[in-house]
Amino acid sequence: MKIEYRLLIDFGSTFTKIVAFDMEREELAARVQTPSTVDIDITKGLLTAISMLKEKIPISEKDIKQAIACSSAAGGLRMICIGLVPEYTTEAGKLAALGAGAKVVGTYSYELSRSETDEIAKIAPDIILLTGGTDGGNKNTICHNAMMLAEIGSSIKNIIVAGNKSASDEIKSILADTGISVMFAKNVMPEFGVLDLDPVNEVIREIFINHITEAKGIAQAREMIGDIIMPTPSAVLEAAKLIADGTREEKGVGELLLVDVGGATTDVYSIASGNPTKSGVSMIGLPEPYAKRTVEGDLGLYHNLETLEELDDAFKHAHATLERTSAISENPNITSENPNAIPELSDAELSSVQSTNPVIALKASRGVPEGDEQINKHLLLSKRAVAIAVERHCGKLERRITHNGEIWLQRGKDLTNIGVVLGAGGPVAFSVNPRFVLEGASMGLDVSLSLKPRSPSYMLDSKYILFAIGLLSLTDPVRALRIAKKYLSKI
Repeated sequence: MKIEYRLLIDFGSTFTKIVAFDMEREELAARVQTPSTVDIDITKGLLTAISMLKEKIPISEKDIKQAIACSSAAGGLRMICIGLVPEYTTEAGKLAALGAGAKVVGTYSYELSRSETDEIAKIAPDIILLTGGTDGGNKNTICHNAMMLAEIGSSIKNIIVAGNKSASDEIKSILADTGISVMFAKNVMPEFGVLDLDPVNEVIREIFINHITEAKGIAQAREMIGDIIMPTPSAVLEAAKLIADGTREEKGVGELLLVDVGGATTDVYSIASGNPTKSGVSMIGLPEPYAKRTVEGDLGLYHNLETLEELDDAFKHAHATLERTSAISENPNITSENPNAIPELSDAELSSVQSTNPVIALKASRGVPEGDEQINKHLLLSKRAVAIAVERHCGKLERRITHNGEIWLQRGKDLTNIGVVLGAGGPVAFSVNPRFVLEGASMGLDVSLSLKPRSPSYMLDSKYILFAIGLLSLTDPVRALRIAKKYLSKI
């Protein structure tokens, strides 16, 4: 009997990856990756990956033709968000863009100035998301900003308008003869403090499918396979939602935090309500989406090694819990029940680890550590990236003294009771000590105010298949979840 394979592809900026699932056995049949050929013709890397896969399993041309893919090739989906108030409509637009898998390369608020439109023209984003005003509220600012954008039309490919619906007709008239592709979506904040992000997410993905996947050879790749249907971060977000929430037939693991550490960014996803867990706490600020993604562009484990070295120097002493001898050696006292058995490094040992500047050596080796010294440093930097990224993603408590006494306010998500922290990305999946790296998600310099997870369990995407789980979940969520459970390892 012929085996039914499903092929899922990720066209990354660095690597092109193919995952093949045996759908009958609900198993990972094979996984291959090869350097992407974005600068030449992305199909060259695809053909190489297909040849590698054929050496492992007997795939057919039909299997290839039915494959679906996600893509972050050519730097992903670059977006600018423009709103009225930074903490509200601008932030709502940013949340929508990140949730759709975009890379936010700029945010602007209030009325755009000439210098700001010059900046936008130089950035030349793939999409501008124009928001501002609740429905029936202020429409002067969003109309002014539309007029400013109309003047630099040649540098703008796509504008999505998702603001005050009362301004729609006027904005349509302003942008009518600019040559810009303009699409309208429901207001991201139709009422004050109320978010509606799904409609604009769908429009962003539609533009991605129809206009953005034009890296060299992408059009030809779409003829070779089934289709390229979403940005890679969107596929990972779909996987996170499936693993957390489950399906009617298959139970999920519950609310979770996913940390995806990469060479250029560290992405954090939370699938959780984030409601206060401490009594007497009041929420302030914009409501948080249940499925939230943030991107830290200064925390990549290749492109940002020097930045990581400089960021938050206190982490070196407060949280440097590597083994004294070697990061690779095993310590029988370290168990999942006793993770704190690893002793902290002394100042002298930290100095020794950094003595020959392994950060420079890591940079020279493209972020792939070689030898104990570089491995130790890479682990420290990876943990610091996780710690800082999660610190920025989660909420904070604020203590205020009023004439009525002390009150506590919460801004952002309370993730203290999150049950699972899931690690992904090369620096975690291929680390010699992934648990050590992921424990950065539950530590903070001020644990009394940070709403990071307190005592989660840890899981790892050791097979590097989350994007494939997310793609498969769109058509076969039950089997996608069963496969995920089988290959996400507890650590």
